[in-house]
Amino acid sequence: MDILLGILIGFLIVFAAIFAQSRFLDFLAQSPQDYTNNTPDFDIREQLNGPIACEGVIYGPTGRVTSRFIAEFHGEWHGNEGRMTEHFRYDSGAVQDREWRLSLSETGRIRAEASDLVGVGTGQQMGSGVCLNYTIRLPESAGGHALDVVDWMYLVENGTIINRSQFRKFGIKVGELVATMRPLEVRHTDERKDAA
Repeated sequence: MDILLGILIGFLIVFAAIFAQSRFLDFLAQSPQDYTNNTPDFDIREQLNGPIACEGVIYGPTGRVTSRFIAEFHGEWHGNEGRMTEHFRYDSGAVQDREWRLSLSETGRIRAEASDLVGVGTGQQMGSGVCLNYTIRLPESAGGHALDVVDWMYLVENGTIINRSQFRKFGIKVGELVATMRPLEVRHTDERKDAA
């Protein structure tokens, strides 16, 4: 009986240590207030506006890259209401189109909707950081699972956005995404003709 009690206590200590690490010392421990005094200021109406180029990788549960992608986004804002379309091309040859509908309050609170979300996403922009929390339903080709997502974007001085997202199922990390986003320079038809 003493051995069983010792094993149970040991299990509870390990579980508590893992919970404490993820809650206070890990990716999930960040808060928007951590970035309040950081510059440049991240305003999604400016940085997620117009054409945007994106490249990234997706890590599986073992920490290995399972997919690479490039994407083109386009954001359009009318006051505090925005729409962002995304077109992904994966290294497997698959393509994916998504659309976000975003609302920004005067205090920097974000409301996010998309057809593949379960419910509504919420977030906050503050200083140089933006955080979104939402539940996404994967396509049937990827298992159709609903995953909880913590999505952080960090603005750096040259206007590039570094995006890191973690995907969890029942609180266990099952994937991670790391990507860069930057304004896409669009050359007008007349400029291309002049260069020729």
